Amino acid sequence: MALSFEQALIEVWRQALVENAETIELGSERFPVRRTPKRGLRQADFVLEGKEIRGLEQNPPTKSRWAHLARSGKKVMQFLREGRYVANVVDGKVTLYGKRAGTSR
Repeated sequence: MALSFEQALIEVWRQALVENAETIELGSERFPVRRTPKRGLRQADFVLEGKEIRGLEQNPPTKSRWAHLARSGKKVMQFLREGRYVANVVDGKVTLYGKRAGTSR
């Protein structure tokens, strides 16, 4: 059974930030979790619905509300597709941006 878009994002978030996995598994596919060179933030590039997506751990020192949540101890991951933020997951809850926003949970 294929994961929905939201379920897949939660899986990436869970494996990368909660389980501290070195590799993300989505179905039969495996994708490495790397650290950004400058800040050491976890990131995973993966393919979903035929599109390349990047999951990126929130940088806590920035001024966004998501960074505020990360500073307070929440596990926050932003998701980008084609250079644009499409969603984030905070402690297992998905927030979608743009066209998908009407289906967020």
